[in-house]
Amino acid sequence: QVQLVESGGGLVQPGGSLRLSCAASGIIFSLSALAWYRQVTGKERELVARILSGGSTSYADSVKGRFTISRDNAKKTVYLQMNSLKPEDTAVYYCAYGMSYWGKGTLVTVSS
Repeated sequence: QVQLVESGGGLVQPGGSLRLSCAASGIIFSLSALAWYRQVTGKERELVARILSGGSTSYADSVKGRFTISRDNAKKTVYLQMNSLKPEDTAVYYCAYGMSYWGKGTLVTVSS
């Protein structure tokens, strides 16, 4: 059974930082590509960042240079380091394995 559990969301001021974590189980983690998506109520879910099994990464243009995705295969965890946060980064952030498995999400609110 695939399980993805996100953590690390919260309230942060503009310009601040947060690190999200996604603990995975039920998959061969070291061979798996994983991704972070985000969704604002009433809008489509959008891809934020993806990391392949070999460590290659890709990012949405809106977060390039501010967000960093990484993985720890020993801990079966993928991270999203978010710096220089903006109010428009406010969303529920989801961890995903393929397009079929999703975590429950963690809320990030960027506000003063």
